[in-house]
Amino acid sequence: MRCPYCKSGDTRVLDSRSTEERDAIRRRRECADCNRRFTTYERIEEVPLWVVKKDGRRESFDREKLLRGIMKACEKRRATLETISALVDDIVRTLKDAPNSEVPSMEIGRLMMEHLRTVDKVAYIRFASVYREFKDVGEILTCLEELGVEDAP
Repeated sequence: MRCPYCKSGDTRVLDSRSTEERDAIRRRRECADCNRRFTTYERIEEVPLWVVKKDGRRESFDREKLLRGIMKACEKRRATLETISALVDDIVRTLKDAPNSEVPSMEIGRLMMEHLRTVDKVAYIRFASVYREFKDVGEILTCLEELGVEDAP
């Protein structure tokens, strides 16, 4: 590691520890030439996720867009921000653990529905109406039956 002050390549590590988020290693270093100390962070270089849209276009994955979609479905419902955030974290983790860095948008929608189903059935129906592009009430009733809602009109 090169010293940021004197540009010497002769430095040594004094201390190493994980960051609080556990996503990097913090190293305290000292230059052997100028004796100044500095901190470096070592992180895993992540491969960016790409979303493949229905029409074949590709765009970079946006966690905030995922969060907004779930928050919109859960609007005026009892789902807490912590629950929604945990749901988004779980979906992102699943996507990053996948072997391919390109994910079809339909797969993201499927994961969102799968998770919303366990959190709030109304939010699930709201999201499903957009994701599945319901054309009439009959399709909504079919979705309600799939959920096991028995008092569907």
